Amino acid sequence: MRVEKKLISAEYVQRLNSSHFFIVVDYRGLTVGHFSELRRRLNMTGAEVHVVKNSIFRIAAQESRTTDLTGLLAGQMAVITGQRDISAAAKILKSFESEFEKPKIKFGYLNNQRLETADLRTLAELPSIEVLRGKLLGVLQTPSSQLVRLLNTPASQLARVLQARLEKSE
Repeated sequence: MRVEKKLISAEYVQRLNSSHFFIVVDYRGLTVGHFSELRRRLNMTGAEVHVVKNSIFRIAAQESRTTDLTGLLAGQMAVITGQRDISAAAKILKSFESEFEKPKIKFGYLNNQRLETADLRTLAELPSIEVLRGKLLGVLQTPSSQLVRLLNTPASQLARVLQARLEKSE
């Protein structure tokens, strides 16, 4: 392998090792403007998209011990990687695909587990991690707030009775 290809491959190995996930998309037919817009939207979620030569990416995936991608990469492919939430990147891809009918999601990997297109679409429909945390916090707070209300009820009723008695005697 030429020195340039080794350097590019090493860059992708580092990118794959530092990323929790990657998504492979077919970007055929996407204009430069649309691709720049996709890149901008993904950057807002902490993800990056890079056009990659299939043979170099296949070697990088093997070197990073991600998986053997032999036979899976064909055509014009771009790879999306990120350190944050895969569902946020999947949401961006799904909305972008509905707007422009491109890029086509091929497959992805999350923590060395293969995700098919349907799996990625399901992840895209999930609420964001912040919303899920808020829901969990609400579930955890509900019993304690009900307990506080239950404990305060007799005291507040007694206070109302005393207030009514005071007003009646005046």
